[in-house]
Amino acid sequence: MKRLKNIVFDLGGVVFARDPRKFEPEFIKFFSYILLPEMPKFWEDYDRGVVTYDEVITSLAEYNSCDREHAERNLRRSILTQEEIPATKALIADLSAAGYRLFVLSNMSKEFIEFLRKTDVYRHFEGEVVSCEEHVIKPEAEIYRRLIERYRLDPAETLFVDDRPKNIVAARELGWEGFDFDHRDPETSCGELRAMLLDANN
Repeated sequence: MKRLKNIVFDLGGVVFARDPRKFEPEFIKFFSYILLPEMPKFWEDYDRGVVTYDEVITSLAEYNSCDREHAERNLRRSILTQEEIPATKALIADLSAAGYRLFVLSNMSKEFIEFLRKTDVYRHFEGEVVSCEEHVIKPEAEIYRRLIERYRLDPAETLFVDDRPKNIVAARELGWEGFDFDHRDPETSCGELRAMLLDANN
């Protein structure tokens, strides 16, 4: 195996998350589909950039059997309460300092990515491929190829970090290395990545 030089991060559940302790059960239940093995099609289409913010509000209202005003309040709150995961933020800063090239490969909608790009951790990323701007989503092979080709990366020198196993499988099928991140225990996952990428090189 070649020495890893490029670390590619998924965003939701890996770099950013909502702290469930800060929300009432109804709000958490409203977005419970994000933990399902397969996202609802309306959310995939939102990530793909083929439906608008207003259209996804209508779909959210139908999905949760509520009015549009309630769905819009929850969606806006969901965007504005995304937080950097402390363990991942620290890891990314250390990887950057160690000379790794860092990238983003994420299924993410327009309103979410516009908010996340303003965060402190985002300055460490050299490049990105985001689904809403590409109109293609993981685990479709094309989105992985676009990152590799755009930034002229060697797949064998590239590690993909994601919290959905099927996305890791797709990366490995294209010759990347993969790391299955546990969004329920980011501290342990970051510790394992630190041991693999930083401690092993000291």
